[in-house]
Amino acid sequence: MAKRIEVEGLDIYYGNFLAVQGVSMTIQPKAVTALIGPSGCGKSTFLRTLNRMHELVPGARVEGKVAMDGQDLYGADVDPVNVRRQIGMVFQRPNPFPTMSIYDNVVAGVKLNSKRMKKADMDELVERSLRSANLWEEVKDRLSKPGSGLSGGQQQRLCIARAVAVQPEVLLMDEPCSALDPISTMAIEDLMMQLKSEYTIVIVTHNMQQAARVSDTTGFFNLKAVGEPGGLVEVDATEKIFSNPSVQATEDYISGRFG
Repeated sequence: MAKRIEVEGLDIYYGNFLAVQGVSMTIQPKAVTALIGPSGCGKSTFLRTLNRMHELVPGARVEGKVAMDGQDLYGADVDPVNVRRQIGMVFQRPNPFPTMSIYDNVVAGVKLNSKRMKKADMDELVERSLRSANLWEEVKDRLSKPGSGLSGGQQQRLCIARAVAVQPEVLLMDEPCSALDPISTMAIEDLMMQLKSEYTIVIVTHNMQQAARVSDTTGFFNLKAVGEPGGLVEVDATEKIFSNPSVQATEDYISGRFG
């Protein structure tokens, strides 16, 4: 299912303000790509352009190309809702639907897509999705309980189960562990390592140790000055970025000289 994403000359705007400039990179399938860099340099903005969530902001637009296995995701004939179905997203803070049960949280996206399923098939989908998120054994006896009653780490894994239930090809994760304790963070990281065998995963993280642990490729974003657009400084194999980056600014950031 995993797909390759090609980004070429991508400029990202909020109204007339150029927020991110000239991003070109290849995001490999069945791998984890981490995006690192100081706050405000455009990492999360870039991430949201990959499934067209950026354009939900009034006045937001992009120039350039984002293609998944050769298909231009911003083509005139492309439905953005379908793009978001193919490219799922997990946000910084766990956001299960508070009034829904664990079971209903998992199938919410499937129902939204008007997929009619037999009860047995839906039960199987819930179990499979929760197993994919390493959550089944912890919640199988309380599927009718509210998702909001789970711990923070469990809620985040529930959101991942909800995302994979609609069978996307790509998973975007915007700082998925920033609100979690170390044990929950480890569980999410282990989960990412398992999920990459089926999905293309892109993660934004401020935790450089996390990027080094879980990712195959790392892209470093930065901005030249306040008010200037952010951009991709370099992207390479994670081992090379953290041991021998090509650009001095990358080494300065990783070594803690700024950011």
